[in-house]
Amino acid sequence: MLFEDTYLTIEAKSEGIFRDRGSKFLGYAYPVLSDQDIKTIIADLKKEHPKANHHCWAMRWTSDRSVFKLNDDGEPSGTAGRPILNTLLSKNITNVAVVVVRYFGGTLLGVPGLINAYKSATELALAEAKIIEKTVNDVYTIAFDYLQMNEVMRIVKDDNLQLLEQAFDNSCSIKISVRKMQVNHVIAKLQKLTSIKIKYDYSI
Repeated sequence: MLFEDTYLTIEAKSEGIFRDRGSKFLGYAYPVLSDQDIKTIIADLKKEHPKANHHCWAMRWTSDRSVFKLNDDGEPSGTAGRPILNTLLSKNITNVAVVVVRYFGGTLLGVPGLINAYKSATELALAEAKIIEKTVNDVYTIAFDYLQMNEVMRIVKDDNLQLLEQAFDNSCSIKISVRKMQVNHVIAKLQKLTSIKIKYDYSI
């Protein structure tokens, strides 16, 4: 099978709410790029919902869709984070975090009830999201001499590369985003230029 260089994610934050026997489950879905993003998201939601009983979440990131984290935040193990994650898996989306904020309504829902509630709140939040396709890109830093600027920038323009950062002085550097399937072709062109340094940074 050829490497897939596209993936599905959500365009912007979305919300949904599920109620069961007095308990409220507020689902929030966010586009994310790394596991660091969840800390800010949880902190903001705890400020917004200081009286909530639980802030349970799951997230997937990276384009190969294999990296994930989840947290039951005090709910019985496997009843919150896992159903949220399973919903992300079933929709085949990545670079997404879903947090479900629970207000306890006084009636215990039991394990099946909790699994259903966290799953439903996630589905409702994602139903409000616009799912989009993105390409998998590798980010490279290219360092070169000022005199090579025109040659380097011509490659950037000809191959329609996304320029993320640039610093032009006596020695110059640019950060470019290259679609995975273009990488070999672009790097080969750059390597034909003399005394140019190419450093792989990360994939997005």
